[in-house]
Amino acid sequence: MLDILPTRSDSAAANMAADFLLLKRYPHKTRARFRAYGWHRPAVSFGYSQKIAWVRANLPADADEGAELVRRPTGGGLVDHRDDWTYALVIPRGHALETARAVESYRAIHSAIAEALRACGQPAVLKDRCDDTPCSLEAESGSPLPAPGSKLPTVCFTRPELYDVIHPDTGAKIAGAAQKRTKEGLLFQGSVLRASAPGVSDWDAFHAAFVETLAAALALTANETPWPDYAEGEQDALVEQYASAEWREAR
Repeated sequence: MLDILPTRSDSAAANMAADFLLLKRYPHKTRARFRAYGWHRPAVSFGYSQKIAWVRANLPADADEGAELVRRPTGGGLVDHRDDWTYALVIPRGHALETARAVESYRAIHSAIAEALRACGQPAVLKDRCDDTPCSLEAESGSPLPAPGSKLPTVCFTRPELYDVIHPDTGAKIAGAAQKRTKEGLLFQGSVLRASAPGVSDWDAFHAAFVETLAAALALTANETPWPDYAEGEQDALVEQYASAEWREAR
């Protein structure tokens, strides 16, 4: 079963807490779970292992004042969420994609996104080879998996990585993701840049199309389900953690 949770918007810290709880505390451990979500305020997220000095130096010029800055539980680079369609997916322990290599799970989920984009009128393919610049994917731990000789952090959407979703003619990056593997399963946090997908006129229709292609990729039946009840205070404590200066700054 693939549980589809209701779409909702929240603060950057609350969004990270919700994604992490889907991985760590979801009551139906054997089910995959998916949610799309929005942001209450302008936000920029960055990968778990990134240094805060590098993050601040590479913030978009018009986002360094006023945007919420949050460290994700997954890896990857800097993601500007002011004009994106954001989702989280948890694949439970024992599923074929949970046990696959990180590169294969990344390819499978992005293939489903590309198919959904095409169904909505947006040309999209996967970047299937590395070029002369460093090319990386998310390792199973959520840390960057760099090309030989490269450990450079990245600003998402400035350069596509292997198996990112791109425009077939221009090569512009449309979608990227980060992943984290734990004993509970595999967490994806992904983003589709709306400006790079002008062919999508209805993002609710894209949501529905992606649910369909994702369920097929996972060989599961999609099931709309309400949000679970977690232990009292657990979500509030996680929101406080993700909002704290200690979590944001200390790496």
